[in-house]
Amino acid sequence: MIEEYRFGSIKVDGANYTRDIMILPGGRVKPNWWRIEGHKLHLEDLRDLLDAKPDIIIIGTGFYGAMDVPSEVVEAIRGQSIEVLARKTYEAVRLYNELSSKDRRVAAALHLTC
Repeated sequence: MIEEYRFGSIKVDGANYTRDIMILPGGRVKPNWWRIEGHKLHLEDLRDLLDAKPDIIIIGTGFYGAMDVPSEVVEAIRGQSIEVLARKTYEAVRLYNELSSKDRRVAAALHLTC
């Protein structure tokens, strides 16, 4: 469960993070998520999540939505029968909490700034 999010900071299950994170199905956090290009998402940036075979991947594009999620990345994820939602991070946090409380294998990749 994501308890709190604000620009540059997120609290998940009692632990605070100040760098981008990924959350695998089941809730395990992978801290310090780095991308090939800081504000442009590539499919390879999501390899750990894709390998976990979630039902859905939620992408937090940043507080202001500055991270670009190209349509070809979205289509490649959907091509693996995984639903994908890309939203500003505060909305992605809300969706993650909502969907993970249901019987779904939910993963998230969250950019905390910009």
